[in-house]
Amino acid sequence: MSKLAASLQHHFADFKQQKESVVLGMWSFLVQEVMFFGGLFATYVVYRSQYPDAFHEGAMQLNSVLGGVNTIVLICSSLTMAMSVHAASKGNRGAIAFWLVLTIIFGSIFLGVKVVEYKDKFDHGFIPGISDHGLFTNHETHQPRPTGFALYFALYFAMTGLHAIHMIIGIPILAIIAINGLRGKYGPEYYTPVEMTGLYWHFVDIVWIFLFPLLYLIGAH
Repeated sequence: MSKLAASLQHHFADFKQQKESVVLGMWSFLVQEVMFFGGLFATYVVYRSQYPDAFHEGAMQLNSVLGGVNTIVLICSSLTMAMSVHAASKGNRGAIAFWLVLTIIFGSIFLGVKVVEYKDKFDHGFIPGISDHGLFTNHETHQPRPTGFALYFALYFAMTGLHAIHMIIGIPILAIIAINGLRGKYGPEYYTPVEMTGLYWHFVDIVWIFLFPLLYLIGAH
C-alpha cells in the first residue's frame, strides 16, 4: 500500500469524501473561533466607547513600529503557507518543507517580537496582577491614570495573548506537516492536512490584521 493510499481512513469511500468531511470540520472549528474572538472584539469596542481617554493613553504606550513589523511578518507567512499548499498539490516534497520552514521562521519572528513587547510592558508595570505598578499611577508625572487604563491592558493581553497561543500551537503542527511532506505523504491526490493547516494559519493571520489597527492605531489617534 502506498503512503498516499494509507492516508485514506477506512470509514471513507474515497479521498473526495474524506476531504469534504475534514473541510466541514475545520470550518466548523473556525466559526466557533470567530465567535470566541468576536466576543473579545465586542468587549473592546464597548469599553473603549466608555473610556476613550484611558484607551487612548493605553494605545500610546504601544510600539506601533513593532506592531507594523509583525503585521508584515504575518502577511509574508500567509504567502509562504499558500506556497506550501501549492507545492503539496504538485507533490513537490522539497518545496513543501521549504515553504513550511519559512512559515515557521516568520511565526517565530512574530512571537519573538511579542516577547520584546511584553517585556517592555512588564518593565513599565502594565501587566495586570503581575507587574501592575504603572497601571494606576503615571510615575513620570506622578498623576493617577484615567479610569479604564488598567482595563485597556487587561484586554490587550487577553487578545494578543490568545492570538499568540494560537500561533504557538500552530508552529509544531507546521513542523509535523513539513516532516510528513518530506516523507512523501502528500501529493496531487491527497494534501488535505496541508490545506487545512493553511486555513488555520490564515485565520490566525487575519485575526492579527484586525488586532493591529484596533489596539495600535485607532486608539492612539
